[in-house]
Amino acid sequence: MFSVNHQKFMEMDELSLQKVPYFFVIDFLAENVEIYQEHEIEKEGLIIDFKELTESKETHALDKKVIWKSVPETLESFKIGFNKVQKNIRLGNSYLVNYTRKTKIETNLTLEEIFYHSNAKYKVFYKDFFVFFSPETFVKIIDGKILTYPMKGTIDASIENAAEILKNDKKEKAEHYTVVDLLRNDLSMVADEVKVDQFQHIDFIKTQQKDLYAMSSEISGTIKPEFNGKVGSIMQKLLPAGSILGAPKPKTLEIILDAEGYDRGYYTGVCGWFDGQNVDSCVMIRFIEKEGDQLYFKSGGGITHMSKLEDEYQEMKNKIYVPIH
Repeated sequence: MFSVNHQKFMEMDELSLQKVPYFFVIDFLAENVEIYQEHEIEKEGLIIDFKELTESKETHALDKKVIWKSVPETLESFKIGFNKVQKNIRLGNSYLVNYTRKTKIETNLTLEEIFYHSNAKYKVFYKDFFVFFSPETFVKIIDGKILTYPMKGTIDASIENAAEILKNDKKEKAEHYTVVDLLRNDLSMVADEVKVDQFQHIDFIKTQQKDLYAMSSEISGTIKPEFNGKVGSIMQKLLPAGSILGAPKPKTLEIILDAEGYDRGYYTGVCGWFDGQNVDSCVMIRFIEKEGDQLYFKSGGGITHMSKLEDEYQEMKNKIYVPIH
């Protein structure tokens, strides 16, 4: 079911062992793995802006009033998959499921304009097919160390004492603990001495629609000798990303494929940049995709036994924004 593209991961290993820089894009189910060496990036219609690596040089003035409208599915429609997820959680098949939806959006911005004007740690525009502006690092590999920063839990920053409320919210806290635990276990497959360096750190995210607080943690380890320099093998072991899947992984993936009823595609996959020595990679969330002439925004959130239908529906809608100000 999770049909990994072994050939491409081996190709990634070969390049990273030879210290050849490249950019990689891997879809949610790791069926499509794209690898671009430096000279291929531009001609493939790929524009990348990773804050710490490859600032996109051009600046474009946005001289129009932004029109932005989302057409979310009804609560009744959202509820169908939500109930399937809850049933599985009650049966003990999963204790955290990341349930996502696909929402029609109407805007006068092109994907390329969204890329240039949105503000995020990681941004990629891909062949007039999709654009994303993600705040979430997947893993970083720096001098033989591997680090990950799971993000789970968001709140509207305009609420009084929002950061405190988020830190102490029982449901968000449980979700955060679960993901930290899951990713600590994941990293242990490729690294030794895995530890949580920072727990429940609060980040501020500014957007045109509203400001948000998000909660994240930091986990690190030392890459095992047999994975040294093998970026493809490391990615293959760690995917799909725990933060956008849930736990336990294999069963939760089955639940997601059944409950969502649409193809995530590249959404919630990962992409990253290997500079010849180190890696910075991100989870492809905050994601807009073009199908024909229609744009869709894919978003969602973690469901636990404490989740309330209306709150989850609201969270899915809250995340449909562009960080343009």
